[in-house]
Amino acid sequence: MFKIFKKKEKKGVRILVQCDEKCITINNLEVTFPIHLNTLKELFGEPSKQDHDLLWRVVWDDLGIYADYATWDNILNIKFLLSKKHKLKHFPKSFFSGKISVDNNEIQNEDFKKFELKKHKVQKLTYKGQVKPYSISIGKNLNFKEETPKDKYLIKDLAEEQIEFSDFGFKLSIIQELMYRKNLLKPKFDLYEFVAWYDKRKIDIEKEGYQPIPEVTEYFKDLQIPKKLAAKITEIYQDGGNDVYLNLLRFGEGWEEYWDIENTEDVKNFPNLKKVTLCYAKNHVIEELKEIGIQAQWL
Repeated sequence: MFKIFKKKEKKGVRILVQCDEKCITINNLEVTFPIHLNTLKELFGEPSKQDHDLLWRVVWDDLGIYADYATWDNILNIKFLLSKKHKLKHFPKSFFSGKISVDNNEIQNEDFKKFELKKHKVQKLTYKGQVKPYSISIGKNLNFKEETPKDKYLIKDLAEEQIEFSDFGFKLSIIQELMYRKNLLKPKFDLYEFVAWYDKRKIDIEKEGYQPIPEVTEYFKDLQIPKKLAAKITEIYQDGGNDVYLNLLRFGEGWEEYWDIENTEDVKNFPNLKKVTLCYAKNHVIEELKEIGIQAQWL
């Protein structure tokens, strides 16, 4: 087991990061890189600060966690602060007090070597001429090139009962919860991976990404969702930065009406749905939801 500096455990949230060849989990939630800023907010809460120099930086002071990124939907790694000796301005105010393990070995130690775990990389960050790391970085292994299975994005008929939707906007809100927040609906759709996989024509995201791409929209319309997952939905939270919308419209600005919920018929399929926050919906939808006992509000 790799050991490091012994630090007192922080009160409150304790972050557990586990890494192996198959996946990375943070507090038992599987994460993949690149990762979206919204996903980090779901994991760690609202950040203490965000600033911009050469890159954007986001910091969680109490957790000792921070990240640098060029675009908020393409964050390549997360950093966990071990030492503030150099007192850079973007460092968190506190040290990371959680636990990071690779293959069940705790690695908070200046002696551990870099781990390249196929898709991911775990490494210490040190300054030139120094041994002790100031942070541990966990993120995408840029040397790994994954081949997308030929059948990954083929729509397959479920050999079980599925949810029938009457409203596409409502279905997208459910996909956001099940696919991107709860990781229960697979595969997790990635626009760039889909475009590279698609062989019926060449899709140019840089040219076509300002409007919904028909093949992408069709994929989500055809996607089948097992009825057994309906009970997992307790809340819907729409935001223009939701992963599902960013994959549907790469260069969306948040004002689009393509995915407005137009009716509340599909609510009957989700018996545990109690709370809804909306930004893509017709005006009457909020009142209709309130009338049937769901706590509903605009974003």
